Parts: sequence; C-alpha cells; structure tokens
Amino acid sequence: MEPVHVAVGVVLDASNRVLITRRAAASHQGGLWEFPGGKVEAGESLRLALARELREELGIEIGRTSELLEVRHDYGDKRVLLDVHVVWDFRGEARGLEDQPLEWVAPQALTQYSFPAANVPIIGAINTLLNEAGSRPG
Repeated sequence: MEPVHVAVGVVLDASNRVLITRRAAASHQGGLWEFPGGKVEAGESLRLALARELREELGIEIGRTSELLEVRHDYGDKRVLLDVHVVWDFRGEARGLEDQPLEWVAPQALTQYSFPAANVPIIGAINTLLNEAGSRPG
C-alpha cells in the first residue's frame, strides 16, 4: 500500500498561536482536530500543494515557510506521509471554507485536543521549536 503524501501546514499567528481545524465526521479520522493541509497531487511540488490546500481550505496565501518534520504513519487501513512545514507568514484571514471549525491554540494547549495519531509527533516538534527559540524565530 502506497502512502498518501500530504502537505501539512503549521500556521502561526503573530502571537505564535497555532491554527487547527476539525476533520469532517465522515472523513478518515473524522471528528478529530488536525493541522490543515492536504494531498500532494501527481507532479505537484510540496510548496505548491501546501499553498493550494491552505488557499482552498482557509482562504489564506502563504508567505515564508520552513520544514519542520516528516511523519510516516500506518493506520492499518491507510498509510500516510506527512510533509510538515511551519507557515510563518500569510495573507488573509483564516476561515473554514469547507465549513470546518477552526481554532487558534497556544502551542502548550495542543495536548488538550484529540488528534489523529500521525499528528501527535507534530505537537512535540512545534513545542520544541518554539520553546528552544524562546520567542518567534526569525
């Protein structure tokens, strides 16, 4: 089974809060919170996939990004490869264009939300990144 390649954005606001969205109930891992993003299409670069997905899902245009980590996870019925990037800058106001709820959350509060198993390493990486920097890395 080939993994589904997913571009994931850890979108930060000026206060280093993280944007999370809730998965539709009928989707795989439905009802859980996640970091926004979506499938990388054939022949599409990771950067273009991330920009497209965040524009389609949230109505934002991404600016500066940086790699955070790569996560491989096997759910049994589905394998995923998450290419996770921090979105440091964006234009527009994030809103749920697919009627998905969204919240801006302090990094240390992310553990209070239920995420798919593949997203759990992302939470640790976010907290490590922001705690090591002491403030917003530039």
